[in-house]
Amino acid sequence: MTDPIPPRNVKDIVMSLLPFLKRKDSAAEQGPNPEVVSFLKDYSIEVMPRTAEKVEDFRDLLPAGTRVYIAHIDGTPIEDMVATAKRIADEGYKVMPHFPARIIKDAATLGDWIARYQGEAGVDQALLLAGGVAEPQGDFHSSMQLMETGLFDKAGFKRLHVAGHPEGNRDIDPDGSDKNVLDALRWKQKFQDTTDAKMALATQFCFEAKPVIAWADALRKNGIDLPIHIGVAGPAKLQTLIKFAIACGVGPSLRVLQKRALDVTKLVLPYEPTDFVSELAAHAAKTPDFNIKQVHFFPLGGIKTNATWCIENGGDSAVPAKQS
Repeated sequence: MTDPIPPRNVKDIVMSLLPFLKRKDSAAEQGPNPEVVSFLKDYSIEVMPRTAEKVEDFRDLLPAGTRVYIAHIDGTPIEDMVATAKRIADEGYKVMPHFPARIIKDAATLGDWIARYQGEAGVDQALLLAGGVAEPQGDFHSSMQLMETGLFDKAGFKRLHVAGHPEGNRDIDPDGSDKNVLDALRWKQKFQDTTDAKMALATQFCFEAKPVIAWADALRKNGIDLPIHIGVAGPAKLQTLIKFAIACGVGPSLRVLQKRALDVTKLVLPYEPTDFVSELAAHAAKTPDFNIKQVHFFPLGGIKTNATWCIENGGDSAVPAKQS
């Protein structure tokens, strides 16, 4: 059992938080940042069947037509995935389920999944990725192999998104370089010219804007102009974010959270992505050809909490469907 915090220390902590809280109240009174409002337009969000079950009606939280990704975690039955897709689509949202290559047994299974999503939920877009398991459970080990089957084009899918890695990916480049990642992106860039589907890079969540901007610029210099949908962690407790960041392989930008953990004025407050998004939004506002085109949220602190932050910062375009 730890000793209680002396009253004097509690008072000191509270007093140290007051300037921060006052700044937050002042910002709320001024209204949303116009650059952030523009940058958040048409944001997307990621759910899982079990997290979606906690939301009574997405129309209470999300703007009409929001793209909702559905993460397919290994072990989740395809029936649960399709049922979640149907429910969300029925509420008026564009559904983009994950297709993790390494958990798909073979082309017949892939074709069956596509047919179920289309037939039962009207799905016409997908996020293709290798998946979180180390060893393939069937014939596929990469998103490129899924694309090569031609099954998504045959089914008339209108959008195919692939994964982006602003901080690299040790699974693809064990030596810490970006050679294999860039080769894969060049292949996907060429594939874009052979498919009728629109393509984009949906990235892992990050916490530091400057390296993300440098990464996006480097892609363009390497001839890769796929639009980027940048991953953003939604508001959450700091401990929760650090846990997910380590589990998901977030790289150098993890230092932003570590630095925050050392600051008592921020440690006791939930993390919000305001600074990260504001810096990206400011860069986008002064850089017309900036290739980060949309924000993709990972609601690590809960879907409702994430949606509330968007409503507070996103202006009219973030107003939930039932209120518009």
